[in-house]
Amino acid sequence: MELKEKLISSFLAFENHVDIDSPIHDVRSEAIKIFETQGFPTKKEEAWKYTSLNSILKHDYSVFPKNENTIEYNDVKKYFIHDIDSYKIVFIDGKYSSHLSQTTHDGIDVCLMSSALNKPKYQLIIQNYFNKIASKDSLTSLNTAFSQEGAYIQIPKNKVVDKPIQIIHFSTGNESALMQQPRNLIVVNENSHVQIIERHQSLTENPVLTNSVTEIFANKRAIIDYYKVQNDNEHASLIDNTFINQKQESHCSVHTFSFGGKLTRNNLNFYQNGERIDSTLKGVTIIGNKQHVDHNTLVHHIEPNCESHQDYKGIFNDSSTGVFNGKVVVNKEAQKTNAFQANNNILVSDKASINTKPQLEIFADDVKCSHGCTIGQLDENAMFYMRSRGIPEKEAKGLLMYAFSNNVLNSVKIPEIKQRITKIIATKLGVNIGFDL
Repeated sequence: MELKEKLISSFLAFENHVDIDSPIHDVRSEAIKIFETQGFPTKKEEAWKYTSLNSILKHDYSVFPKNENTIEYNDVKKYFIHDIDSYKIVFIDGKYSSHLSQTTHDGIDVCLMSSALNKPKYQLIIQNYFNKIASKDSLTSLNTAFSQEGAYIQIPKNKVVDKPIQIIHFSTGNESALMQQPRNLIVVNENSHVQIIERHQSLTENPVLTNSVTEIFANKRAIIDYYKVQNDNEHASLIDNTFINQKQESHCSVHTFSFGGKLTRNNLNFYQNGERIDSTLKGVTIIGNKQHVDHNTLVHHIEPNCESHQDYKGIFNDSSTGVFNGKVVVNKEAQKTNAFQANNNILVSDKASINTKPQLEIFADDVKCSHGCTIGQLDENAMFYMRSRGIPEKEAKGLLMYAFSNNVLNSVKIPEIKQRITKIIATKLGVNIGFDL
């Protein structure tokens, strides 16, 4: 049975396990119909022109894990940002792990999506926010149809969250192949500030496919710093769909660090619904072998006097493939918009490739908008200068590539994340940087 047919038939069994009176029952039913009509995206679609899912859809994925597994903290400590105090929402094979987590309802809600869907006190939030900005494409709809578990974060007005929140998904290999569909809902109200770190980590060589959806709502003057650390093994694939709705004077930044995984597709969508909004999208990609990373971004400027900044750096080795498809849309009413977009790439190997397509759609006449991309190799003059100063070739290449990606790291606001990413970059480049930032 093909995966599409298996998922459609599994939905009937899924409905028997969840409350038929759930507030999102009708939403789920409509979503599975959309997926049934559209199916998985193919390269015939413009948005998927350079990314084929065929290699990851051939496995016989388990949709509902049959066995529960536990893991010890010491065995997975290295995957946490463990040198900071944080709230933690941890899942093992799609199921909540209470002993690895640290949630709270003390002034803020850092808890489970399943609780929010089932408890009456959260129903108003679910009605007002769930599935309100997620697109109706096939993969997002598939996730909506099977929405049951994930992170639920609600920050009330005038609250600065005292420590970061980590959302981590582990896959243990109990199943020969596993498909996961986590759903996150994050609502940050007026004048509040939160920092969130997200990671998907497979502990097995068995194939894992994660189709994740996150909806984020930043209300007036809210500040959200979101960090995605993607350094999974090369048997795991991730399709990450993130939708962010911003209100007046809010500031949202998403940093995406893509180093691992077989195939990674990041769909990142910002919608600016208010004036004096700031949106920041930055990323570093360093991959090799036959890895594939695709960044598909959208920033929609709807009202005037707003800014957006996109800066993505890519370093591609061996037979790896990168894709960047970034779009900025400026409505006619969105005068005084300042939008910047850049995608710069280094091809270390002759077999590596990058497909990049920055796009601007501008319907206003009083704006400052720029976009551009570069694809090249290391500067030979800089290499010669460093070699002439006694720096070995390998270290010289590593330092130049580190410097190439460093401006993205400069905007990271959590020092421990900056240090962790610095070490991962050094490992990926095979050099000893010799310093921490």
